Amino acid sequence: KNARELAVIAEKHGLSPDALQGFIDSILSRRVFDPDALTELLRPLGLGWKARAQKELELMDDLTPLLRKQAEGQEISGLEVYER
Repeated sequence: KNARELAVIAEKHGLSPDALQGFIDSILSRRVFDPDALTELLRPLGLGWKARAQKELELMDDLTPLLRKQAEGQEISGLEVYER
């Protein structure tokens, strides 16, 4: 189920499912959100800074619930920036 949900999010945002899974795995293994890794994840899209910032917010709106669920109640440092 998680893989299907991840594939849908990746397709919606024009990302490689493998790259997105790597990004999520990195966050979950350290329980730390890395904004630089988010920038790198979106780099292949070739967006300008303003469009990239908007895309980051849209992606994190979709990813934050998935990350919270997979973290099983454990805190992810830095993720609170994207919770509205």
